[in-house]
Amino acid sequence: MSITGPGSITAANVAAQTNMMSQLNTLSQELGTGQAAQTYSGLGSQAGVALSLNAQLAEIGGYSTTATTVGTTLSIAQSVLAQLGNVGTSVAQSTSQPGAFSLNGSGQTAVQQTAGSYLDEILSLLNTQVGGNYIFSGSAVNQPSVADASTILNGNGAQAGLTQLVSERQQADLGTSGLGRLSVGGSGATVTLSQDGTPFGFQLASVNSTLGGATVTGPSGSPPTVSVGLGSNPVAGQSIGFNLTLPDGSSQTITLQATTDSPPATGQFTIGATAAATAANLQTALTGAIGTLAQTALPAASAVAAANGFFTSNPPQIVAGPPYDTATSLVAGTPANTVSWYTGEDGATPALQTATAQVGPSMTVAYGMRATEPAITSLLANVAALAATSFSASDPNAQASYQALTQKVAANLNGQPGAQTIDDIEANLANAQTTLTDATNLNTQTQSTLQDMLQGIDGVDQTQVGENILTLQNDLSASMSVTARLTHLSLVNYLAPVSG
Repeated sequence: MSITGPGSITAANVAAQTNMMSQLNTLSQELGTGQAAQTYSGLGSQAGVALSLNAQLAEIGGYSTTATTVGTTLSIAQSVLAQLGNVGTSVAQSTSQPGAFSLNGSGQTAVQQTAGSYLDEILSLLNTQVGGNYIFSGSAVNQPSVADASTILNGNGAQAGLTQLVSERQQADLGTSGLGRLSVGGSGATVTLSQDGTPFGFQLASVNSTLGGATVTGPSGSPPTVSVGLGSNPVAGQSIGFNLTLPDGSSQTITLQATTDSPPATGQFTIGATAAATAANLQTALTGAIGTLAQTALPAASAVAAANGFFTSNPPQIVAGPPYDTATSLVAGTPANTVSWYTGEDGATPALQTATAQVGPSMTVAYGMRATEPAITSLLANVAALAATSFSASDPNAQASYQALTQKVAANLNGQPGAQTIDDIEANLANAQTTLTDATNLNTQTQSTLQDMLQGIDGVDQTQVGENILTLQNDLSASMSVTARLTHLSLVNYLAPVSG
């Protein structure tokens, strides 16, 4: 007969306990991770499906991270654009109510000094960075978008700044005669008004006349000329208007009315004894009116034109000179002679397309910006024109010229029909934000679906796992208790006591 001792029983129990400990460890990992296996090989035939689902989840996670980054950029950009719009409004309001005309030592008013501060603010906003990237530099996100205000206004060594360019343009537009490149002439009963054929100064647009017996022709010819032939004397109250185009594209009309008064009032000419005498009086009145306009509205238009040529053209357009008062053309500025205000990328790609990001499996958002967008350059040009222009306290026309400049700046900042506005740029970014929101919502839904599918393959019922752990712990405890008792058994425990 074979007798099995307690040692054999204990060994079997220990082996069972070791197995239960292994199961308990596996169940604990499942409870902690929520996964049925720690490796793909543990999933058997479902390993390939789980691998694909995890790859898709990682891809969706990448899209979500990108969407968060782009969303941050768009939010900051919208804030910057809103501030730019506020600056434009503030400058427009200050120029609409310019206050007293008082010049400082630099020949500028308080409004102009404030415009200089606003220009600095605009440029700082345009150099905004998000995550180390300059958001208004187009695709060149690693380089600043714009130069500083001092360089733009005052130049850098041999490179001319806007202040110098304004002065050169004002000289070119005024010309040597002081009549804005126009000349008044004629003989007998005929008066002529001609421009000099250059792009500077006043340009003849049209002429309107109610003068009885007058023959008016032009502007026609090269260079363009208007001719007024008085066949007889006009009647008092009849008038003639010369419509001129200024360098910034705005219009001005010189209207002269016939009168019997001598001397005539401003805006009038005296009817003479003969048509020839009347023509001579008209010629004198026209010369005076053009001269006044050339000292008031023309310098203001020149400043705006120079600023437009500097900010809205690439390369900037400057007067070919010196000398400037006899210049005949505009030329492209070069890095050697003109400051470059914009230092970002300025390629042919539309600004919005200079930065794109895939934010979903089939969704891409465009969110690029450049400081060279029309609404921004218009803001810069008008604020800078105000900041770059100076006046002489000894000039009797200085106040009228200053008022003409502030009126132009206010009108331009209040918006021109058909021109891009800051709001338009904000709307483009708002569309990008809408696309981003749609992509984020779709990503969230897709992620949830993929996680549910993966849970069905790799997941466990943690409640059931907990119950299994409790049962296993009870079984293990009981087994270890039995084993402990068996290890203390000996033959003495089975022998009856010996009686005396």
